[in-house]
Amino acid sequence: MVSVSSINSCVHGSVSEKIGTFGRRVYNSIPNTVFKKDYWIDKVALMGKKCSSAEQRLILGVTALVTQPFIDAHNKSVDEETRKVSVARTIGKIIAGTLTGFAIRKGCIKAIGAWSKKAGDVDKAGNLIKLNKLNTFFTPKGKLANNPDAFEQYKNALGTIVALVVMMFTNFLIDAPLTKFITNFLIDDGKKPDGGKKS
Repeated sequence: MVSVSSINSCVHGSVSEKIGTFGRRVYNSIPNTVFKKDYWIDKVALMGKKCSSAEQRLILGVTALVTQPFIDAHNKSVDEETRKVSVARTIGKIIAGTLTGFAIRKGCIKAIGAWSKKAGDVDKAGNLIKLNKLNTFFTPKGKLANNPDAFEQYKNALGTIVALVVMMFTNFLIDAPLTKFITNFLIDDGKKPDGGKKS
C-alpha cells in the first residue's frame, strides 16, 4: 500500500527537479561577460570603493519606488480602493525606509570616519589633525591602518554595522510613524474611513 507521505515526497521531488532543470536552463542561457578593457575594470573597481552601503540603500530605494507601486496598482485580484491604499502604503514604506536607511548609514559611516583618525591625517583646510582619544577611538592598529583602500573599507563596514544596530530602534521610532504619515498624506481624505473625519 502506498502512503500519502511517499506520494507527497515523489511529487515534491519531481517538482523540485523540474524547477532545478528550468533554473539551470535560464542560467546557461545567460552569456558570460568578462570585462577586458581597463576603462570598465577601473569603473567597476571605483564603484566598489566609492559606493558604500548608504548609496546602495538609496539605489535599492529608488528601484523599489519605480517598480513596486506599479505592481500594486495593477493587482487585479483586489478592488480598486484596496489597490489605491496599497500603492500609498507601499510608497510611504519605501520613502520612509530609504530616507532613514540612507541617512543613518551615511551618518554612522561619517561618525566612524571622524573617530578613526591616524597620524598624518589633515582636515579640509589642509591642517594636521591633532589626535585625541575620541578621534582615534575606532582607529585599527597594525597593517590595516597603513593600507588606504583596506582602511576605507574598514570604516565603511564598521559604519554599516553600527547603523544596523541603530536601525533596530529607528525602525519603530522613525520608520513606522513616517510610513503612516506619508500613507495618510497620499490617500485622499474622501477615500479614508469615515470620510477622513477625526473621531
